[in-house]
Amino acid sequence: MIKRIATALVLIPLVLLLVLKAPLYVLTLFAGAVALLAIAEFLKLVTPYGVQPLTWTTYAFGALFFVYVIFASSNRTPEDATTAMLYGIAIAAALAPFVFLTIGMRRIDLKTSYPAAAASAFAFAYVAIPMALLVEIRELPAGAIWTIYTLLAVWSGDIFAYFIGKAVGRHRMSPEISPKKTWEGAVTSIAASMIIGTLWMQHATAISTALLQVGLIDRAGGMWGQEQPQLWPIILLSAIVNIAAQLGDLVESLIKRGAGVKDSGTILPGHGGMLDRIDAMLFAAPVVWAYGAWRLMQ
Repeated sequence: MIKRIATALVLIPLVLLLVLKAPLYVLTLFAGAVALLAIAEFLKLVTPYGVQPLTWTTYAFGALFFVYVIFASSNRTPEDATTAMLYGIAIAAALAPFVFLTIGMRRIDLKTSYPAAAASAFAFAYVAIPMALLVEIRELPAGAIWTIYTLLAVWSGDIFAYFIGKAVGRHRMSPEISPKKTWEGAVTSIAASMIIGTLWMQHATAISTALLQVGLIDRAGGMWGQEQPQLWPIILLSAIVNIAAQLGDLVESLIKRGAGVKDSGTILPGHGGMLDRIDAMLFAAPVVWAYGAWRLMQ
């Protein structure tokens, strides 16, 4: 528990500072590094399934995608950046299976080619695309506010699910996949995300003003009166984000359970691996980005 708290106390301020103050290319490089670490852990997880992954090809493909994200977002309006991101994701996702299968043709044992290519294509879609979309939330109008909203909605749900589920949880949600998760913790998690997420957005104008005054954001990153969304859409969005985050956690637990391991890695003391730390965000970030992109295009 002490290690878990200490790690969080170090990482949370760092992440918030990057979101608020770092240039977009720095944030993208950071997200790309996190994605590559998580992909490395995922590729290790698939080896107990009998898969011999295309490790370096997967790293290279993922890294090139984040290079594209930097160029696609540089000196563009939010509308143009969103359009470029949609085209980039579509092209990269379409090319990934063909690239990995082509590389797999070089193997001596061709029986390993398809499983390896499938694992690499899934790793790209599962990790790299959502992490890129998390960066792209920053490119939306009031992007800093929306990015922190995403982090808070996921983190608050995770914290409340952990402590409430541990204290009063009795009814197991999915004992075969994640024995410690309970329905009590899940319901509390949804409520926490709805409350914290809604409060954050309802006070976004005042928060933006305070952050602007101390120089932590520019005006484009904040949310002002005319941009503030209505109450009920935010309540509903917060609930959907939380449900997506819990599904992300369960999906990673399923992969680990099948591989016969407890954690995806050991890089973060008290938290396990990088994939363990971002699994919920991988499902939640696309939801917020899709909502923000939809509002932008209206």
